[in-house]
Amino acid sequence: MERVPILKIGDILLVSIQVDMSDQTAVQLQDDLAERIVATGCHGVIIDITALDIVDSFVGRMLSTIASISKVLDAETVVVGMRPAVAITLVELGLSLNGIRTALNVERGMELIAAAHADERELAFEDEPDTETTASS
Repeated sequence: MERVPILKIGDILLVSIQVDMSDQTAVQLQDDLAERIVATGCHGVIIDITALDIVDSFVGRMLSTIASISKVLDAETVVVGMRPAVAITLVELGLSLNGIRTALNVERGMELIAAAHADERELAFEDEPDTETTASS
């Protein structure tokens, strides 16, 4: 069985799908990716589908499932490298890829994840209670 490589680049996991996704390969990728997110504490996942000429409903559902799993594990997912024909096919199949952000290339995907993570840190900082106390007279 082929495995899809998962590379760690800073705070991001990069998945480059270079093979046709069988059911078994997709399930293995989901498991491997979930384990790597937990093990590394990464807050971003980029799935590069540049090499895919065809994305059917199975691959579309697999991408959505991976994004959902990643989100539960506190990682933002961005799919990059989508060809125009693939985008058209997904729309025609009615697969909107809910919960998945897209970008034209890996560099833009990394920028999206960095921006999303910065926004989350900013919100977390704003939600912290004010630790300064004022003395009453």
